[in-house]
Amino acid sequence: MKRTMLFFCGMWAIICHAEPSYVEDTMARVQMTYNWQKHPAYGAAYSGSNSIMTLSEKMYTFSTTAFFGFRPWQGGELYLNPEIAQGVPFSTNLVGLGGFTNGEITRAAGTNPILYRQRLFLRQTWGRGGESLRVEPGLNNQMAGWVDKNRVVLTVGNFSTLDVFDPNTYAKDARTQFMNWGNWTYAAYDYAADARGFGWGFAAEWYKDDWVMRLGRMSGPRRPNELPVDWALGKHYGDQIEIEHEHMLYGHEGRVRVLGWRNRAITASFVDARAWLRANPGHYTGPDALFAVRTTEKIKYGLGINVEQEISDSIGFFLRAMQADGRTETYAFTEVDGSLSTGVAIKGRAWGRADDGVGLSFMRNTLSAERRQFLEAGGTSYFIGDGALRYRPETIFEGYYNLNVARALWLSADYQRIQNPAYNADRGPMDVYALRLHAEL
Repeated sequence: MKRTMLFFCGMWAIICHAEPSYVEDTMARVQMTYNWQKHPAYGAAYSGSNSIMTLSEKMYTFSTTAFFGFRPWQGGELYLNPEIAQGVPFSTNLVGLGGFTNGEITRAAGTNPILYRQRLFLRQTWGRGGESLRVEPGLNNQMAGWVDKNRVVLTVGNFSTLDVFDPNTYAKDARTQFMNWGNWTYAAYDYAADARGFGWGFAAEWYKDDWVMRLGRMSGPRRPNELPVDWALGKHYGDQIEIEHEHMLYGHEGRVRVLGWRNRAITASFVDARAWLRANPGHYTGPDALFAVRTTEKIKYGLGINVEQEISDSIGFFLRAMQADGRTETYAFTEVDGSLSTGVAIKGRAWGRADDGVGLSFMRNTLSAERRQFLEAGGTSYFIGDGALRYRPETIFEGYYNLNVARALWLSADYQRIQNPAYNADRGPMDVYALRLHAEL
């Protein structure tokens, strides 16, 4: 870990800054993020095979991502993102919570740095008139330039569903904003992706005046929550459609988005898995029941609303709420069937620190009756399973302060308070403290 920190600081020390040209035809940028977290010991009446450890423990993640892009023709943009990631989660495995505390942990694979291709995709934009809008460069695979307000955009290749769907100004980036999974997207959004959060597919966007419509299909994992990709996009996939409307409220911008999604994959139903448990007593260690009944294609779906509203030049409000059907096991994200997250993000202008930021949020995660009954019977799923369950919704408070140390370097302090971890009133509450260092080149 010390070698990682020395590498991070050494790389930042050589960062230089060049202002982007008025319109960029090429792009080369780098980000580095180190996230250290600790939870003190907490109380629990019992623990199971997928319980987060009750003793005090630490975890960390480190990532370095390169963002390369160029314009091969008019309206076209090609992007490649190689990434190096490493890290160790709490309890040496990613278990014991619905709302996990570190958005980078899905890509960490141990103490040895791993290089992989994160994204490789083509974006094509067709202008359809209206005013010209300035596109600012950044670490979101976007080159500086101009686009028509009315336009059609097609993205094809290897990317994340969340690159296109469910944007939010105030709660989206786990490297610079909130860290918890339930704050950078809907916790109940079981979006199709491999174990790192990426996939292959397409997404189309139609911008018309104050409206945006998005639709897309993405690949999921060959087996739920694993890394190998299922290439049978005609049989197994995640579909989503989102409609967005931009408005002004008392002179301040806001947006409302409605997102619907539908997955089709070979997954286990909780009703079948609970029946298997009754027929095979004693098989409560590991998700044996889910494996045993994972034999046919199932449909899973959900519907959510995403609101962001500027309150002043320095304060923004956000809210996400989603409900999934919850009849089948988690396909590619986390163990949540109903989610609510809401909060505020505050810029530091009020105290003379314009590049600092504060965030405060509240999250509430729930389970479907079918998933809850499976866990109460002693079942274990991919991420959770305490051996028993006294069900209560999992609620999480998160607050952070993001300190701009230098032009391209931020140090964040983050605190999370988790009531009923993994929905179990017999465990917790649990406190998590974090420090995050983030640099951009």
